Formats: sequence, structure tokens, C-alpha cells
Amino acid sequence: MTRTILIATDYSLESLNILKKVMREKDASEDPNQYNILLVSGYDTGDSIRDLLFNTKSTIFHKLRPKEFCEAYAIIKNKYPHLINKIVCDIFTGSFQRTFNNYVKAENIEEAYYSASIKSNGNGKFDLSQYIKKCKDLDSHEISVASQEHLPEKGKLAEIFAEA
Repeated sequence: MTRTILIATDYSLESLNILKKVMREKDASEDPNQYNILLVSGYDTGDSIRDLLFNTKSTIFHKLRPKEFCEAYAIIKNKYPHLINKIVCDIFTGSFQRTFNNYVKAENIEEAYYSASIKSNGNGKFDLSQYIKKCKDLDSHEISVASQEHLPEKGKLAEIFAEA
């Protein structure tokens, strides 16, 4: 059976520790399901006509998502091929709880994971955890991610291999 999971992210390598922990737990419990993973960040599109007309998801992702992030989630996907059906990056551009609830229903999202230590600020990003907590249709979980400040490979692809 295929289920859909939302993971709130800021498109940093550190935020992929949430995905690693979730997959590690599901693997340890020998979960028989496969998962479609939605890595979602909140994004304020602004109200400029120019931005609304000429910004596409790909141009927004080009600004928000580093190349290392894509490589890192591909590594995680390859580590758990029996659990992960597909991983998709997306942005949520709404500003109301009702809009988020409709997004959850439209994408058939059953579970959501977020971390209080991952703050999606700057570059037009905003934190989705407030919407996740209030959504009645989701089985939401807060994952604690300990940030290792003195990691020699901080911000590099090797960070994904460090145990969190």
C-alpha cells in the first residue's frame, strides 16, 4: 500500500535529518508500506505582479534549493528503496489554514513530520509547523533534530552521512 508523508523543510541538509529519522524508524518497525514523500516549504510569493507572472516553481526552487539537497535526498531514497516510492519537492504558497487543509486533502497526505529546530525564514520562506499542528486531517509528529554546530562537513553533502 502506498501512503503519502509530508515533511516540512527549509531545503537545508540539516532538515533532511527528519527524513532520515522517519525512514530509520519505519525500517526498524519493518513497515510493509511504500511512501510518497513530499518535502514541502512554505513560500510567500509576494504581491508583485511581475513576480506572480514570471516566477515559476522551477525558478523558485532554483533560489531556495541547493544542488546538495537534491543529491542528499537521492542518497536517502537509494538507501530505503523498499520504503520510498518517490520523493517530490514542493512549496506551499497559501496563507490560511483552510488552504493548507485543502492542500493536504488534494495530495492525500496522511502523516506529517516537522522539527521546531528547523526554521524556514528568509528568502520568502515561512514555517509550516503552525499549519501542520492545526490540521485535523493529519497524523502529525514533531521530530527533534539536534544540530551539531562543530561538524567539519556542515553545509556539505557529507553532512547527510553524519548520525543525528
